[in-house]
Amino acid sequence: MPETAAPLVSVVVPTRDRVELLQIAVARVLEQTYRGEIECIVVHDQCEAPDLDVEVPPGRSLRVLPNGRSPGLAGARNTGVLASRGELIAFCDDDDEWLPQKLELEAAALLADPAAAAVVCGVFVCYRGRETPRVPGRPVLTLRDLLQTRQIMANPCTVLVWRDRFIHEIGLVDEQIPGSYSEDYEWLLRVAAVAPIVAVQQPLILQRFHSTSFFQGRWEVMIEALKYLLEKHPEIATEPRGLARIYGRLAFASAAAGQHRKSRAWARRCLAANWREPRAYIALLVSFGLLRPSAILHVAHLKGRGI
Repeated sequence: MPETAAPLVSVVVPTRDRVELLQIAVARVLEQTYRGEIECIVVHDQCEAPDLDVEVPPGRSLRVLPNGRSPGLAGARNTGVLASRGELIAFCDDDDEWLPQKLELEAAALLADPAAAAVVCGVFVCYRGRETPRVPGRPVLTLRDLLQTRQIMANPCTVLVWRDRFIHEIGLVDEQIPGSYSEDYEWLLRVAAVAPIVAVQQPLILQRFHSTSFFQGRWEVMIEALKYLLEKHPEIATEPRGLARIYGRLAFASAAAGQHRKSRAWARRCLAANWREPRAYIALLVSFGLLRPSAILHVAHLKGRGI
């Protein structure tokens, strides 16, 4: 990529009380091979400002800001976006680690397709010493793709998006979604409704699954957020496979929260939409006490998946 064609990239890193992991995440952002300038904006959410000991090379800058909007991940992301100077916006969670060419390859793919609003890439899902590659199955993701399947590799940590389109066409991250759970999927549905999403079909991020995840075990928050998602995006109901996936997640979360009758009701709705959806059967087993939620999550994470 010619240097003159390398726009300034602002990388927003929301964080809460994970300084050791944060330092690694920030260092990998600042070490990117991307020829253009990079500003890294760390947004501390409901925690003290982190004291970072990282080298800032030439052509790179680092700022640390408090979350000035609603508490939570969505507000922290929006704080960073609105404070940014770059033509391009990227996100990196404080427990993820970018590989050196992440921005270089994504920017090249995005600049090569003027119609695209954003680009994503593959990931290595890291869990208990195991790295599982998850790669987009096609070079362009559409709204229908996202409605049918979650596309775990399409998430804020893999996204590079034009700032102007982010703010004026797609809109900020939804701060009303309960607990900021699934704010990433909700936002990506809006991205795909604006324009197709280009995909770099190789893993460029180490994405960690671990027990310190902020959402681990917050089943009631997940339930409310998923119901909010269904209400805000009625188009989900047009794809039975995707609808069943969300019903299945509601069934599992309800079972894990001890809401067994509600879990079985969600499982019935899931199977009516798609009888092949495994989450319904898993949720039923959890609701009858035959499986533990933690055991299911452990097996899913080993395979590089969530529930």
